[in-house]
Amino acid sequence: MIVLLGVLVVVIGFATKRNPLLVVGVAGIATGLLGGLTPGKVLAAFGEGFASSRAVTIFAITLPVIGLLERYGLQEQARNLIARFGKLTTGRFLALYLGLRQIGAAVGLTNVFGHAQTVRPLAVPMAEGAAERKYGPLPDKTREKVRSFSASADNIGLFFGEDVFLAVGSILLITGFVNTTYGTHLEPLHLALWAIPTALCALAVHGWRLLRLDRALERELLTADVGTAAVEATK
Repeated sequence: MIVLLGVLVVVIGFATKRNPLLVVGVAGIATGLLGGLTPGKVLAAFGEGFASSRAVTIFAITLPVIGLLERYGLQEQARNLIARFGKLTTGRFLALYLGLRQIGAAVGLTNVFGHAQTVRPLAVPMAEGAAERKYGPLPDKTREKVRSFSASADNIGLFFGEDVFLAVGSILLITGFVNTTYGTHLEPLHLALWAIPTALCALAVHGWRLLRLDRALERELLTADVGTAAVEATK
C-alpha cells in the first residue's frame, strides 16, 4: 500500500498547480523507490517508457513547423479568411469546428486536428477574427474566453468522437479486459455503437453552449462599451 503514496504526490502537485511534467516525474520516482527499485532501475524504467512511446515527442517536429508558419503570416491569413464569411460568427465557427473534430475522431483521424497543429494557429485566430469583425478590438478577458471555448471544442470533439472508432485504444482495452476477466465475447463494434448516442448528446450540448457564446460576447462587449461611454461622458 505504501507505493500508493505516488498517487498522493500527483494529487498534491496538481492541487498546488505545480508543473505537470515535474509532478508526474517526481511521483514516478517516488513510486519506484517505495516499491523497492534501485535508482538505476527507476531510471531504466523511465528510459524504456520513453523509448516505447516516441510518438509522444512528435511535437518536437510539429511546433517548429507551426512557428515558422506563424512567423510568415499564418494567423493573419486565418483572420483574413474568416473575414470573407460575414454570417460566420464566433459561436457558429466553433460549433462547426466541434462537428468536424468529432466526425474526424469518429473515423480514426484523431491527429488531423489538435491544439498544437490547428487550435492555436488556425481556430483561435479565426474565432477571434469573427468577433473582432463585429465588435472591434477585444479586451484581454474576452480574448481568453474565446480561446478557452476554442480549446474546449477540440477537447470535447476528440473525447466523445474517438470512442465511436472501432480501433481506438480505449475500445480495445475495454473489450480485452472484459473478455479475459469475465469470459465473454464482447466485440468492439458493440461498444462503438453504444458510444454513438453519447457522442451525439455531447455534440448537441456543447454545440448549444458554443452557439450561446455569441450572445454572451455581445452582452459582455456592449456592456463594456456602455461603461466606457459613461466614463467618457463624466470627464
